[in-house]
Amino acid sequence: VQLQASGGGLARAGESLRLSCAASGGAFSTYGMGWFRQAPGKEREMVAVINTSGSATLYSDSVKGRFTISRDNAKNTLNLQMSSLEPEDTAVYYCAAARSAFASQVWRYDYWGQGTQVTVSS
Repeated sequence: VQLQASGGGLARAGESLRLSCAASGGAFSTYGMGWFRQAPGKEREMVAVINTSGSATLYSDSVKGRFTISRDNAKNTLNLQMSSLEPEDTAVYYCAAARSAFASQVWRYDYWGQGTQVTVSS
């Protein structure tokens, strides 16, 4: 499956951004999906993951209550609504697909998008 992320950009602290990920070339509804991010000098970390049907989600403590992950299996899209952004959210954000129905670890993801930069200024 190929993944194309979009929607990143520059925001001020407290503002919102919405990331989208378009999937093609595979059975999107059979993949667990997730958003991950990587800041300069840091390891890639989980932001939010969602199961195949969209009925289950998991968030990192740092974004819980501010970010919302969702998917539309009819449109083969994954979304991340980011609110109350903080400078600490600055990173390259990646969407990823896992062959398992629901996964949170980076190593369990098999397909990765190219990443989209999110920069939050104070």
